[in-house]
Amino acid sequence: MSSTLSPRSALDAEAVKAAYRRWARVYDTVFGGISGYGRKRAVEAVNALPGERVLEVGVGTGLALPSYSPDKRITGIDLSEDMLDRARQRVLQDRLTNVDDLLEMDAEATTFEDNSFDIAVAMFVASVVPHPDRLLAELKRVVRPGGHILFVNHFLATGGLRLTVERGMARASRSLGWHPDFAIESLLPPEDLKRATMTPVPPAGLFTLVTLPQCESKSDAAALVA
Repeated sequence: MSSTLSPRSALDAEAVKAAYRRWARVYDTVFGGISGYGRKRAVEAVNALPGERVLEVGVGTGLALPSYSPDKRITGIDLSEDMLDRARQRVLQDRLTNVDDLLEMDAEATTFEDNSFDIAVAMFVASVVPHPDRLLAELKRVVRPGGHILFVNHFLATGGLRLTVERGMARASRSLGWHPDFAIESLLPPEDLKRATMTPVPPAGLFTLVTLPQCESKSDAAALVA
């Protein structure tokens, strides 16, 4: 992987918690609009997939929770207890009976058993976690063979003015709580990039919906990296 495409500043768990503690009260107002298209597309994709056990990684204030189909059973995790408190309030207010649990948990090292879910969806999380490769490995562990992993995220532009702007914003990563200069190669290795479906999401393709089907067996997964 080219070093020029890798995020230049690392985020640790405490930096993420601090950032989202600041954002919690205004998150829906500041980010709800611009991220709304991505959340809508991701939830629509989840609702159309087979299986009912869904893990939402980085559930935040629960903006996506009311949009899931009633037949999907949702478990949400987040590193920020401040955000989770707001998600729990949303569940009560909207009477969302298909939300099974909302847990404070590190997405890179969850406590779930192997193959616990049919689908895992991570919305605007990949550029937040300290180690995206560990996030992907953990989601592969907890999603059953034949299931699906979805990401919706902003990824680094490949050129032009947007690339220059994102590079400039990278210095503020710790304050923002995410990497403006996050390259998709930091998340998906070449064998997964080949299998994944990429769908641009408004506004102006700023975000991308990534759908990654799980291999049907461990032997198939091993063959991909052999």
